Amino acid sequence: MSRKRGSYSLLTILCGSLWLVGCHAGKNLLQGKEKSIVIFYENDVHCAIDGYAKLAGVRDAVSDTAWTSIVSSGDFLQGGTAGAISKGQYIVDVMKHVGYDAVTLGNHEFDYGAPRMFELLAQLPASVVCMNLCNIDNGEPLYSYALKTIGKKKVAYLGVVTPTTLRTESYAFHDDNGRQLYGLRPTEIYDLVQQSVDDARKKGADYVIVLSHLGESENEMNVDSHGLIQNTTGIDVVLDGHSHSVIPTQVVNNKEGKPVHISQTGTQFAHVGKLVIMPNGNISTTLLTTRDIPFTNARVQHAIDSVKTLSYEVTSRQICLSDVELRILNDDGRQQVRMGETNAGDLVTDAYRIMSGADLALTNGGGIRTELKKERLTYGDIVSLLPYDNYLCVVEVSGEKILELLQANTSLLPIEDGQFPQASGIRYTAVVSDHSIRDVQILNQETLLYEPLDPAKHYTLATIDYCIKGGGFRNLLKDAKIVKETGMLYSDALVEYIVQKLNGHIGQEYAQPQGRITLIP
Repeated sequence: MSRKRGSYSLLTILCGSLWLVGCHAGKNLLQGKEKSIVIFYENDVHCAIDGYAKLAGVRDAVSDTAWTSIVSSGDFLQGGTAGAISKGQYIVDVMKHVGYDAVTLGNHEFDYGAPRMFELLAQLPASVVCMNLCNIDNGEPLYSYALKTIGKKKVAYLGVVTPTTLRTESYAFHDDNGRQLYGLRPTEIYDLVQQSVDDARKKGADYVIVLSHLGESENEMNVDSHGLIQNTTGIDVVLDGHSHSVIPTQVVNNKEGKPVHISQTGTQFAHVGKLVIMPNGNISTTLLTTRDIPFTNARVQHAIDSVKTLSYEVTSRQICLSDVELRILNDDGRQQVRMGETNAGDLVTDAYRIMSGADLALTNGGGIRTELKKERLTYGDIVSLLPYDNYLCVVEVSGEKILELLQANTSLLPIEDGQFPQASGIRYTAVVSDHSIRDVQILNQETLLYEPLDPAKHYTLATIDYCIKGGGFRNLLKDAKIVKETGMLYSDALVEYIVQKLNGHIGQEYAQPQGRITLIP
């Protein structure tokens, strides 16, 4: 099945008939006629707050001549500086001025823990829809679907989040004593969606739209957006997220062979999605390039400016001069940090190992979030690189456990995987064809020479608490003995390494990956 990815220029859309439903010049054309419904959508914004003013602005531009709505398919609370330094509060402070009708949850909404997530969501003047998030004791959903009247039509918004969140953010589903409080019902998701679709239709829904944070990528739980469509009936549109795909418009056949529209906007507000439901029932989706949108909403822009002012004192402190660009992407734009060594991964793991005094360091590539330019870097830049609430820890593990960890977390190659291990003080070779690990060597801290890993020996391993007790590294370190809790945020560990050990200067030694990870096809 073809999965087309790309985008259209705003100029094309401005000149097309679909845009006429939102042009003030088109008022006279619509007098006496039923209006279209225009739904603007986004996914995986990850704290790129500047886009919210454009999103609200383009909604305002069409609101006189069309019925409008704004929705989100998740991952808005975390992933950037504004979220990290406020534990999501600054993001909500902006979003509550946008005018959302409905939002679903992404896996990163759980990053600050469930109590904090619930606290933040309660501040949003929007319906939260996420039917597979349930109370573990009775299986009851915490959030249902929302039935909205838009113009003369009833639109049902359903939400669903990837069940892989149970692994990647497992700490958020348990209390401090390790008792599980919440679940995501991974084997029942398609049935749950079908039940809600049927119920919404019985209650008069003219259209059913799923806000999906399932994504397009293969995963160990075999739940994705295409599978959702293929195993259900009655859905008109799936507005997807999670995989950061750029899909202006696509059609996938449902269980009865009927076409269902699917779209996804990418990430970081590169695009705003636009769903149009014409009076005759015809449906289309397309993407607007956000930087080309000529409209802004003044109230939202004021909220953004306020957040930037509040953030500035924290983020503007200069940390270092970098002679090199710190990369996490390859030249094709794919997440190299999730499938191979990067110079940013080398720098970060060196900071963990050296600042903690451990034998080696490993960290999940998905925790390294952005690229940094060759320039003077501020504290805000470092936080944007490492934006999560993760703390540096040291555990004691056997060589055998290290081998198991490396093999498990390279097993999806060549697919991008957020658990792919970036490394310091260790070298290894991953064979993609049979998912095996070879030639593992550990740096001798005294001789500074690499020596073969001893499966029976115990080593000290520096990593973040997420990789020990938060679901990272596929929970393989959950029973490891913690020998040091530094109490230091992983971003602060990097700051201290750069300032104290590199004298505020990231030099040419980090210009390229240092050959710690070798991949064999």
